[in-house]
Amino acid sequence: MTNPHDIIIKPVVTEQSMAEMGNKKYTFIVAKDANKTEIKKAVEKIFEVEVEKVNVMNYDGKTKRMGRNVGKTSSFKKAVVKLTEGSKDIEFFTGM
Repeated sequence: MTNPHDIIIKPVVTEQSMAEMGNKKYTFIVAKDANKTEIKKAVEKIFEVEVEKVNVMNYDGKTKRMGRNVGKTSSFKKAVVKLTEGSKDIEFFTGM
């Protein structure tokens, strides 16, 4: 079993993700090789909540230019975790 802190990398703090918190939906950047089951177990273990479902999205890195130099932003995986109705909120986000 891998460390759950290796699966959940960081939370996504945007206007849209903050609005979804009222519906018990929380957004995280997760490890690229993590699947839905691993993400669910990691969130339940770290935050001690009950997860109803997990949606994942893979993002490819975009090509960016600075003058004549061309580079690529890194690709990542994003997960939207919906908690059950009876579950408590994740305290990490409440102070924002």
